[in-house]
Amino acid sequence: MPQLFIILAALSWGFISVFVKKLSAFGFTEMEIVTIRVVYAFILLLPIIIFQRKRSVIRIKLTHIPYFIGTGLCSIVFFNWCYFTAMNKLSVSFAVMLLYTSPAFVAILSYFFLKEKLTKKKLFAVLITIFGCSLIALNGGGDNTWDQLGFSIGLGAGLGYALYSIFGKLATRYYDSITITFYTFLVASICLVPFYRFWEKFNQIPTNLHFYMIGLALVPTVLAYLLYTIGLNRIESSTAAILATVEPVAAIIIGITLFNEKIAYVQFAGILCILSSVLILSIKRKYIKRHQSEVSFINEKTR
Repeated sequence: MPQLFIILAALSWGFISVFVKKLSAFGFTEMEIVTIRVVYAFILLLPIIIFQRKRSVIRIKLTHIPYFIGTGLCSIVFFNWCYFTAMNKLSVSFAVMLLYTSPAFVAILSYFFLKEKLTKKKLFAVLITIFGCSLIALNGGGDNTWDQLGFSIGLGAGLGYALYSIFGKLATRYYDSITITFYTFLVASICLVPFYRFWEKFNQIPTNLHFYMIGLALVPTVLAYLLYTIGLNRIESSTAAILATVEPVAAIIIGITLFNEKIAYVQFAGILCILSSVLILSIKRKYIKRHQSEVSFINEKTR
């Protein structure tokens, strides 16, 4: 079931705070953590590629390189930069809300570039998702004042996040999930390594911190993106993007259980809204598919 792959990917992304908090506490900057994430992910993908022993996995056409520039540079690098910058200029909760405007971006971009239908169901689910994310962010204003530039950059995070769905969907026409993920992090690593030399701090960090660095690359990165790309190959990108919004729900639950964060009733209502949008997409899709199967069976019988 492709919806399950997308939801599992989103849950894996939700665990990112566990690793980022630990690395931030040591003194790594936001972009150094992003660089650690993509470089270690690329290293973890190498044995997978070698084990498969298939040249087709790493064989791509030069004319398709723009797809991986899109997923690696325009999405991974750009969205992370916008996301962390918005966190600094605004509050974390508000930055998260702006990030999850991505389903709206995906629905619109998919209509123009992927020729996907903008159905009433999608529009309704997008509205509920955005409303739910707004409620989650409502009590997270923080101490930062309103910053128009921060707001614009935060919207850029939503756009960058959405671009992975668009470029990833285009790439799935020619390549499988492992190839797309491999070249995504290769491009991202090439773009980040010259500027953020995180390895220069290696002689200062404790041994156990390396496990968090590997974990950051494994759980919310390699595993999450593989699951997401597999699911993306079987459903429309706009639907995948909306299903992926269970990530903030997972992040909030982790914050409550591991970091003793408190949640307001308004934010809990936002979680219910996001879960409702997931149910709308999953349950209705099952019903429609079952109904279509019944109609096809009846048509076969009447021929």
